Amino acid sequence: MSLESSIHAKAVELSKNAIRMTTTAGSGHPSSAMSLAHIVVELMYRHMRYDPADPWHPNCDRLVLSEGHAVPIIYAAYADLGGAVGNRHNKPKLLKAEDLSALRELDSELDGHPNPAEGFPFFDAATGSLGQGLSVGAGLALGARLDGINKRIFVLIGDGESREGQIWEAADFIVDHQLTSVCVIVNCNGHGQAAPVSGRQSSEVIAGKLGAFGWEVKAIDGHDPAQVVAALENLNTEEKPVAIVARTIKGWGVPSIIGKNYHGKPIPAEDVDSALAELDATATDVGAELTERFTPPAPPAAKAKLKPKEIRIAPFVEGLERVGLSSTIKSKKLATRVAYGAGLVALGDADDRIVALDADVSNSTYSMFFKEKHPDRYFECRIAEQNMISVAAGLSAAGKIPFVSSFGKFIARATDQIDLASITRANLKIVASHTGVSLGADGPSQMAVADLAYFRSMTRVDDGHGGIACRVFHPSDAVCSYRCCELMANVRGMCYLRTHRPATPIIYSFEERFELCGCKQLREGRHLTLASSGYMLNTVLKAAEELAKAGITCHVFDCYTFPLEATPILSAARDSGGVILTVEDNYAGGLHAELAEAAARQGNVRVDGLTVSRIPKSAKTAEEVFTHVGLGLGHIMKRARDLVGA
Repeated sequence: MSLESSIHAKAVELSKNAIRMTTTAGSGHPSSAMSLAHIVVELMYRHMRYDPADPWHPNCDRLVLSEGHAVPIIYAAYADLGGAVGNRHNKPKLLKAEDLSALRELDSELDGHPNPAEGFPFFDAATGSLGQGLSVGAGLALGARLDGINKRIFVLIGDGESREGQIWEAADFIVDHQLTSVCVIVNCNGHGQAAPVSGRQSSEVIAGKLGAFGWEVKAIDGHDPAQVVAALENLNTEEKPVAIVARTIKGWGVPSIIGKNYHGKPIPAEDVDSALAELDATATDVGAELTERFTPPAPPAAKAKLKPKEIRIAPFVEGLERVGLSSTIKSKKLATRVAYGAGLVALGDADDRIVALDADVSNSTYSMFFKEKHPDRYFECRIAEQNMISVAAGLSAAGKIPFVSSFGKFIARATDQIDLASITRANLKIVASHTGVSLGADGPSQMAVADLAYFRSMTRVDDGHGGIACRVFHPSDAVCSYRCCELMANVRGMCYLRTHRPATPIIYSFEERFELCGCKQLREGRHLTLASSGYMLNTVLKAAEELAKAGITCHVFDCYTFPLEATPILSAARDSGGVILTVEDNYAGGLHAELAEAAARQGNVRVDGLTVSRIPKSAKTAEEVFTHVGLGLGHIMKRARDLVGA
């Protein structure tokens, strides 16, 4: 009984601190936090193998708080245990109880929702947008498996949160990949934000769903220390992952707020003393007495790791030969998506941190090459792009360099997951094939045309650690696509690579090199400057040839990356009429915006642009679609003539 009474006592102590810190902050979720009190005590004080003073230890068990709003209870426990916060390489400090009063302050490590990038390394990923944590846990488990580390990954999710479809994408994925090191704990406190949860999210129904998905399910009273201890002590299954469905009380220990709408509402300052008194009364009722000293078990010893080296891939020709594309070398024509597949294999050959994920389209994105050459580092996610992105975020936290591939249009489903990965500062590489309108007959449901504006919006954002929130790469030929893979792998942080379906001529020499923020000048002229990238560059080059026949010569630039150092393009434009025409197969917000913003800063240059001007539709050929959306060869030539007054 001393163990049970001590767990009760510690749960009361942590709940009191959850109340105090949220009231001081003036915001937060104390009632949700209190519903997890006993589970957190057993996990963080007795069950998880980790060192609070060294949360970066690679062999530590990990905790993912998918219901991130309940984080005050974790902060309270971590401060009580003296957990390290800050940067491991720059004098990290040990959190203390008095630090809890800084919850949600700008200079505090204690964000309103979990975020390791702001100095709370006990967590591996930012959470709070509900539904994503179980996927992150799957990625952490995959990373541990690749490294041969025997550690458990615990994921706390809410019952209302379980309505999110991504939860079930992850549940399927974990069973598919036999990730029995993952344990999900469902906090069934019966209440969402605005009202009680649906009957479809009752503890009984959730348990039935998880069982049907292939999990071993344990149903417990989440405030009964004996049941919590027993559930966590018996996780040694190698056949099924374990799910613990815990019935809990939102606002446990404070009867005056139980059953009321206290989601996201701190207890008013004038009511704190009475709430703490209610907790003391609860402690008496359950026989709470702190008679035992809790110390988390230490993690297994870790092997020293070599400092990661710069990744250098094989020459372009060798890379193509490696995946059976020798004939392409003679034809000098290849789709950028295929070259990406070859580049991905070359990266996998060069560094075992490279992993690849796809969503049932690997034979279209050409990540299938990686699957064939490095099957142990390829993870099929099926048609579940949201889960795929969050799994990749977990793999990134485990020290891997994940490349995730799908159609650009399908990746758009996962913008919320991408946003949260950027908040985490995940080292995530997103590769979208079938972008733009060049795929023709498949129609607009398969065409990504808003993607460039979305990803470019992050290319001028400081990540807070001296980097860029996201870099964008849009290669125009196979050589550039292959080399962009290498650039991406050597950049710490998020990258987006845009590839296309049709085969296009190889523009560059096989030895050509590319650089971050760079562009390439392909033609020189006296009357106009043309700028493009990706598939459209081929049409722009044709337009430049035709215009030259009419006496209008043009500079032509390949703008293959954002952020773009625009100075060479602006300088060329000033020497050739002061006008730039951009051409791109996406909605507004891409290259035209990039150069127009640069011109506005530097002055003396006009930037005009052709983008996809209407919602596209199916047609038998790509050329028909380009004409339909205002990007045909004739459109480009007419706009060019108008701009030079010819």
